[in-house]
Amino acid sequence: MGWNTLNDLSQVQHIIEASRETPQLFFKHSTRCSISTMALSRFEKSGILENNALVCWYLDLLEYRPISSEIEVKCHVIHQSPQAILLKNGEVIYQESHGMIDANELLKKIV
Repeated sequence: MGWNTLNDLSQVQHIIEASRETPQLFFKHSTRCSISTMALSRFEKSGILENNALVCWYLDLLEYRPISSEIEVKCHVIHQSPQAILLKNGEVIYQESHGMIDANELLKKIV
């Protein structure tokens, strides 16, 4: 499946609602941060993007910071970068940042 690009504020609520049908993942990435780049690379190499059991949304934090703020408010999470936030049934069921982002742990939450 690969990444879907999150680039419009109105998408956030739609994605939260879509999580009632299929789990949705926000991946917040800072393109200027080496730790974020490492976490993104490790996440992509895990093969999770080919998993049809969830929809993955990529957010470029530097380009779309207001969208990150909207996610923070709507999902009741504190902003981090990098950060993975998994939603299922309209609720956050997994959220980690930096080196703690683990695709295998994330997949366990959607089974």
